[in-house]
Amino acid sequence: MAKEEKVKTASHTGHYKVDDFWGTIKRLGIYLSYRKWGFLLVAFVSITATIFQTLSPQVLGQATTIIYEGINQGRQLVNGQMRYPIDFDALKRVIMIVVVMYIVSATFRYLQGFFLSKLAARVIRDIRQDMRDKLNRLSIKTVDRIPNGEILSRAVNDMENVAMSLQQTIAQLLMSTTIFIGTVYMMFSISPLLSVLGISSALLGFVIIAVITPKSQKQFALQQKLQGQLNGYIEENYAGQLENKAFNQEEAKLAIFKDKSQEYYEASWKAQLLSGLLTPLMNVAKSIGYVLVAVVGGIKVANGSLPLGDVQAMLQYANMLSQPLKQTAQMVNQIQRMTTSAERIFAFLDMDEMENPSSQLPVLDTDDKMTFDHVQFGYEPGEENLLMTDFNLKVKPGEMIAIVGPTGAGKSTLINLIERFYEVSGGSIKLEGKDIRDYDKETLRNRMGMVLQDTWLFKGTIRENIKYGAHREVNDKEMVEAAQLAHADTFIRKLPHGYDTIINEDASNISQGQRQLLTITRAFISDPEILILDEATSSIDTRTEILIQRAMAKLRHGRTSFVVAHRLSTIKDADQIIVLSHGEVLETGTHESLLNQQGFYYDLYQSQFSNASE
Repeated sequence: MAKEEKVKTASHTGHYKVDDFWGTIKRLGIYLSYRKWGFLLVAFVSITATIFQTLSPQVLGQATTIIYEGINQGRQLVNGQMRYPIDFDALKRVIMIVVVMYIVSATFRYLQGFFLSKLAARVIRDIRQDMRDKLNRLSIKTVDRIPNGEILSRAVNDMENVAMSLQQTIAQLLMSTTIFIGTVYMMFSISPLLSVLGISSALLGFVIIAVITPKSQKQFALQQKLQGQLNGYIEENYAGQLENKAFNQEEAKLAIFKDKSQEYYEASWKAQLLSGLLTPLMNVAKSIGYVLVAVVGGIKVANGSLPLGDVQAMLQYANMLSQPLKQTAQMVNQIQRMTTSAERIFAFLDMDEMENPSSQLPVLDTDDKMTFDHVQFGYEPGEENLLMTDFNLKVKPGEMIAIVGPTGAGKSTLINLIERFYEVSGGSIKLEGKDIRDYDKETLRNRMGMVLQDTWLFKGTIRENIKYGAHREVNDKEMVEAAQLAHADTFIRKLPHGYDTIINEDASNISQGQRQLLTITRAFISDPEILILDEATSSIDTRTEILIQRAMAKLRHGRTSFVVAHRLSTIKDADQIIVLSHGEVLETGTHESLLNQQGFYYDLYQSQFSNASE
């Protein structure tokens, strides 16, 4: 699959087809290359440890040869006693050398682990930072199409899999490679025949790995995909638990969860079964090689063509040769999980980012603050999917524009286009005569302040949440003044710690109306040129709403504002009221003029007040 197709798959479905094993390994290697000096240091200490580790069996074999030769000479009279003429001085020297070699090898293995842990931590930090930066660059269109749980699964579960596996994989890979090469070299220096027998069993082990690995890789990929779906379902139902209880959907939701959990269980145990077969099969291959070296080596000793110490060394080397194979079998499981998770992370990093097209339209000399010129828009490509077909509007500086209409009329869509969360499909939106596509997104949005119907607060103090909306350094005096304007200061001071009160993760320790007041305070402190209010007072009582309307009248003074409203009583003072239906402007005018027309707005207004009076 080409990269463009992968991006398309990831962007439109939220799932990534896992089929690029070597491409994923290459991309992980690129992250390692950013830390190449650290990697070279780890490789150096690993090679040094391996050199001492692979030399020690041959040196230790000399001790066995010294003892064997002494015993082979038979008991002799030495210093008046009958004993075997063993050269204990030479034996001590050999043992001391072996002890020093083991100590040096262990020391360098420790240094390998120390340096490698730092290297792996820095690599994971780089990937995490790239994911965080990517999230900031993702288009709203892309984010809207991916379940929150799926993104969380990639950012948390998949990242943890890579973090846990990366260090172990690199350590085992370095050890396995260096030990295998060093062991093979030492074996051939002693006996080519025995080396061939030992290596043959190693090749058998690699064949076993090559057969089983692709099958288990598919199951691990399915396991991670199902885990992401399961996490998304859990997150969705956790957020909607009140609705589930209110409509008695607990049993139905639990049944769906059990089905999804069973699918995940099936994929998980199959993946673990296949990967679990590697170790016992590798042990069989190891035992075959060990037995062959022992039998043929024993015959060579009996024939006098090979010292006993060399056979002992070959048996140790045969055992050492199996260690890389065993580590490889264990490493395959880790690599499968790591690459599966890494592919999902890289698929996230390859998703569509916010476009920054340039309109190349000339700047108009105009007194209008904003101009909507034959705007067309659809969430999906194609003329048949257009939600707005020909929207036109001119907004003077300081005007309050109210946007009303039935559900699905395009009110919130218009707000999304102003903020450039979505790009227009046709026509243009101009700010002070310049197409908004020719503005840098950050510059454009710094000139706007927004309060949405769905409040968003993060875990932190009220002080931090309010100042989140500021585009500059804001002192506490300015913060309190903004809170007073938004009528939030009173309830904040009644909280246990005032402005230092911690808001929990879902902001459930304050009421919905209080959350709305904080988001309005955030808009006040941003001091925007253009104010966007999308049902900003929907969760506030009538008395507080009147106070907020008065405060917003002060805030709107000298500023252009767009107000999306369902309660028409809140927009009587609007300079223009835009009545939308299916993305088209039905009526435009002031509150009084629209009532006098006795059209769609008149019917909508009368229906609200007739309902209120009943």
